[in-house]
Amino acid sequence: MQSTTDIDYKRLYEDTQTRYDESQVRILSLEHQLSQLQKMIFGSRHERFVPADENPSQLSLGITAEPVAACSISDAQKISYVKTTVAVEPKPLVHPGRMKLPEHLRREEILIEPATDTTGCKKIGEDITEILEYEPGELFVKKYIRTKYALPHNTGVLVGELPVRPLEKAMAGEGLLAQIIIDKYVDHLPLHRQMQRFERSGVKLAYSTMTDWVSNTCQLIAPLFDALKSEVLQAGYLHADETPIKVMSKEKKGETHRGFYWVYQDSKLKLVFFDYQEGRGREGPIEILRKFKGYLQTDGFTAYEYFDKQSYITLMHCMAHARRKFVDALNNDEVRAAYALEEIQKLYAIERSCKDEQLNAGQIKEVRQQQSVPILTALGEWMKLQYAEVLHKSGIGEALAYSIKRWDRLMIYAEDGNLNIDNNAVENSIRPVALGRKNYLFAGSHEAARRSGMLYSLLGTCKMHGIEPTTWLKEVLRIIPTHPINKIKDLLPHNWKK
Repeated sequence: MQSTTDIDYKRLYEDTQTRYDESQVRILSLEHQLSQLQKMIFGSRHERFVPADENPSQLSLGITAEPVAACSISDAQKISYVKTTVAVEPKPLVHPGRMKLPEHLRREEILIEPATDTTGCKKIGEDITEILEYEPGELFVKKYIRTKYALPHNTGVLVGELPVRPLEKAMAGEGLLAQIIIDKYVDHLPLHRQMQRFERSGVKLAYSTMTDWVSNTCQLIAPLFDALKSEVLQAGYLHADETPIKVMSKEKKGETHRGFYWVYQDSKLKLVFFDYQEGRGREGPIEILRKFKGYLQTDGFTAYEYFDKQSYITLMHCMAHARRKFVDALNNDEVRAAYALEEIQKLYAIERSCKDEQLNAGQIKEVRQQQSVPILTALGEWMKLQYAEVLHKSGIGEALAYSIKRWDRLMIYAEDGNLNIDNNAVENSIRPVALGRKNYLFAGSHEAARRSGMLYSLLGTCKMHGIEPTTWLKEVLRIIPTHPINKIKDLLPHNWKK
């Protein structure tokens, strides 16, 4: 039997303490994960942060009043008064009236005469009432009738030529093709639902027919997509991000493959380019950006680390992603997370001020150097000091580690007034993909995913320039079959607008 003198109580205590500390770290980590899952399922998705002392300060006007002299009871005198009520006639509320309907809408005039006889009456005016009405989209047929003539002496037949069509062997015109594509890629209406709508109008179209129309239309406008890609990659400043898309694959029967759209955006010229890749490896962006030179703004995904080693590319990161980590850490360490969020909020307030005052790039740089850089420098030092005092696997520890590792790249935006503080511009361009995959669920093949990327690129550029996409696409499909290939850039949304 081991005597009590042989037992190393100090070692047992230290081992127990170590196991306890490890258990505490694991519990904190699991609590943080549980909090994030609960927020994802039940909570609000917005990341708006309101400092604890913001509401009281908003109510304070900074006005101080002189203290009122105290009145002793012995000196008080009874004062009598007569209350009179003056009748004030309330001002009538002026109704703004019914919303004025846009002038460009077609007016269908309906003349209504009095039911009684108007013989001998003199017309003194008109009461006009406008009602906004709607009729479902109309399918109609263009019927081309080409008269045929026999040439003299039976030397042949003369007949008028058909106008050039987008798809020569298809019965769909440019208007129908444009509408099908806009319905799916802008309004997120899958093809099978469009088929049901057409069938209610008495026209039954096969699913294979509609997919062929979309496929052949993409083949027709492929040169336009290549021209857009070329213009995007000529920019000196790009945002980059990626988003997944499920794809049916022959290699996985009954399952879907997880492909990715790698999205590149020029936020200055308002151009966006979706590149489909079958994986999330760095090979995709390396191939696309092999000739790119300039600033590349991304999130903290490791695939982009390759570009930090390239002398011709300056890799910078997104402040919104750093901020998001501290929002997630509020439940773990509210004091530290709130302080970081308040400081980041000051940086965004400076950006809003520059935008409101419509400063140019040089002026923005000057403001950032004077106001933003001191905040950035102090916040970076504060994070390093706090990281030494927290559990590294806790929510606040992970938030601090994320920002400390990337802080130099997060500060780069202050060096140039043309750069953005975050990557929100490209994330806005990705939203249609997120909405679309909730409706059509997956792409039918890798090739179909590439075609979708083509349409998201062109239609996303339309959106950034405020162009009505159906009008643009219908006009492009009418023109492009006979348009010179060396002038294809003229049809890009931003050039077409001009």
